[in-house]
Amino acid sequence: MTENRGPGSPVEHGFPHLATVRASITALFRRLSADGIRAYDTSFAPADAAFDATDDLHLGAQRVAAATVRALRLPDARLVVSFRAMEQAATVELTAGPEYFVEVNDRFRTHRRDLAAALAHEVAHVLLHRLDLRFPGTAENEILTDTAAVYLGAGWLLLDAYREDALTHQRFGYLTPEEFGYVLAKRAALFGEDPAPWFTSPQGYEAYVRGRALAERDHRRAPLTAAGPLARRRYAKARRTGAGLADGSAYRFEPEENGAGMRVSFPCPVCAQRLRVPVGRRLRARCGLCRTVLDCTT
Repeated sequence: MTENRGPGSPVEHGFPHLATVRASITALFRRLSADGIRAYDTSFAPADAAFDATDDLHLGAQRVAAATVRALRLPDARLVVSFRAMEQAATVELTAGPEYFVEVNDRFRTHRRDLAAALAHEVAHVLLHRLDLRFPGTAENEILTDTAAVYLGAGWLLLDAYREDALTHQRFGYLTPEEFGYVLAKRAALFGEDPAPWFTSPQGYEAYVRGRALAERDHRRAPLTAAGPLARRRYAKARRTGAGLADGSAYRFEPEENGAGMRVSFPCPVCAQRLRVPVGRRLRARCGLCRTVLDCTT
């Protein structure tokens, strides 16, 4: 179900769901594998989302739906799109397939530019259903769905549908605009993409920039060698006292199993799985989940 925050609705900002977003990225890597994630190396093309007033309503909707299915690599799935009056932007009936019935809000009959955004969330639901990947709670599961849509290449449309000005407050999905930007930046870093030219919403692009700043900071946290001087000093102090986490740091210290020394654990900046490496040396650590090689000074 794609949540619909229409005109006049308040738009939440910031990063209140960040822990669940990071857990979602980890879950995607665990379920799909590093090679499986890298198979989604092509993002949804803006041209495939184009749907204007000159297109036949139902044929155009089916064309956009088919493009969304291809983008999320579900070639044997077929979406049947219908329109009705409803509170949500869209909803999908999850069955064994191969046909999935999607109902979308009647306003997409005329507000066609955002139809692909609504469908991206619903097709991500289908993908996760096929993968048997879900979180226990409804809210967490919707965040997983948004994260999957963005990280696998189709969900940038949800961020581009975000508009906020004196007359309009519109946001789709369950992530904040900045969280959508964070996940999009994570994907962009993994695949070497630049999504900036895709944006038609100035507010969506600004949220992407804010999310990208946080994503970039993940790669400059101690004990990564790229950490800045202040982060290094904080890390050194925490290492001397065995602190960490309690002061908001991402790392924590624990004794080696043989009692001969200490090791530090910290989240991989790509997939967020925690890594554990010995303390007190310069080394290269390889994440066993996403296979990223990280330069560390512990």
